[in-house]
Amino acid sequence: MYTLAIDTTAAACSVALFSDEKCAESFVKEMEFGQAEALIPEINNILQNHRLKMDDINLLTVCVGPGSFTGVRSSISAVRAFGLACPKMEVLGVTAFNAYIQQLIEKPEQIASLNAVIIETKRDDFYFQIFDEHLKPLTEPSAALKEDIISSLRYKKVTLLGDGVERFLNAPTGLSLHAILDSAHLDIKDLALCGIRHYHQKEHNYPKPLYLRAPDVCIKG
Repeated sequence: MYTLAIDTTAAACSVALFSDEKCAESFVKEMEFGQAEALIPEINNILQNHRLKMDDINLLTVCVGPGSFTGVRSSISAVRAFGLACPKMEVLGVTAFNAYIQQLIEKPEQIASLNAVIIETKRDDFYFQIFDEHLKPLTEPSAALKEDIISSLRYKKVTLLGDGVERFLNAPTGLSLHAILDSAHLDIKDLALCGIRHYHQKEHNYPKPLYLRAPDVCIKG
């Protein structure tokens, strides 16, 4: 089974090709802008390197957010177009929260009573979701200020993970921390493995954007 995973929701353009549950090749380039322009050429490069066509892909997984408005729309639009062109291919959407939690499935010793995925918004707030010791969601994906997130995590051992953790911890929180898994961006391999897991569990989530706030826009005067 071939799986292709893509992500342009944050500060990187990422593509990975998996054969069964092993990574055959991956591409990651950190970039603030231009992810949409880089995505399709890199997909083509990886497929050509392995003498594959899009018709050979069994599962196409995409991160549906949260993230930049343009980045979320770019990757989801590409995946939907590929899905229409290749009707035998399964197309599946995964939230960044579930993809980050994949790290704890691979590292069970890092699991705490509460496990909070903290994702950067580049504003005063953070995107977050809290999972229990069985990695089941306790809260819905949300956006909140640091103080409000801390109030939801007090009095229990906590593991923090996500690309917002560094800024979240730039001042003392008073939390009882079990583990910290900080990262510059979502690992595309975790996204691919999460998609494969959902596929085998028959959780076939058609890609729909996860927006937790309105897009930042300015009105020209």
